[in-house]
Amino acid sequence: MNDAILSSLPELEPGHVWLAGAGPGDPGLLTLLAVRGLMQADVVVHDALVDESCLKLAGTGTVFEFAGKRGGKPSPKQRDISLRLVELARAGKRVLRLKGGDPFVFGRGGEEALTLVEHSIPFRIVPGITAGIGGLAYAGIPVTHREVNHAVTFLTGHDSSGVVPDRINWRGIAEGSPVIVMYMAMKHVGEITRQLIEAGRSPNEPVAFVCNAATKAQTVLETTLGAAVADMEAAGIEPPAIVVVGEVVRLRTGLDWLGALSGRVLEMDPFGSRLLKDPA
Repeated sequence: MNDAILSSLPELEPGHVWLAGAGPGDPGLLTLLAVRGLMQADVVVHDALVDESCLKLAGTGTVFEFAGKRGGKPSPKQRDISLRLVELARAGKRVLRLKGGDPFVFGRGGEEALTLVEHSIPFRIVPGITAGIGGLAYAGIPVTHREVNHAVTFLTGHDSSGVVPDRINWRGIAEGSPVIVMYMAMKHVGEITRQLIEAGRSPNEPVAFVCNAATKAQTVLETTLGAAVADMEAAGIEPPAIVVVGEVVRLRTGLDWLGALSGRVLEMDPFGSRLLKDPA
């Protein structure tokens, strides 16, 4: 990295915490500040969604602490993670809290930052590229297109108790948002698609699941609102995934730049959806 650029960036100081986003997977999507934090941190506390290739940019001797939270699996409690950041900072460590995507977009970064404020720990927020934008771009799906939509809604598929959020106005979203981007929604896809269809969305509206976005394991399933559950189960796809509903999904036919570069092809499955696979 250019020395002039490096010298202009802030230092991760002892006793400080940086809450940084790692982007959706590809280390090339890390910001310069996030790389700076990786190079200077004594301890990196990272999520499960941070790709290992990003961690390889850390400095020699860096200690890694895993703090991943995955649905249905044993995970550290959020309060314990937040207090661990306080503990490390008070021990004089330079702490990088590295999260997949952006720390403030369904990443609990706000909760952790408020805990740092509560304990008078100095911190910096380092935004990252959220998967709902960058991950879809890697699938060749633009979240906005002026001939298709002038609005987009980002939402989470479950609340803190693990169920579909009851405070979401599904009818309002179905009627008012031409494109819907959903994080952590695979577990409740059946309930969510049912509510959207009951609220007036067409069962034939295109849907895409982008799994392991912006990584070597990225897989994309194209289907429809009415067939989403059956196609998801038939394809055997698993989280993590971003789910997008809307006509922008159709643009992927011509915009799948990553598939074109890698030589991967789209094959039809028995349900008529398209699953991205490596050629035999």
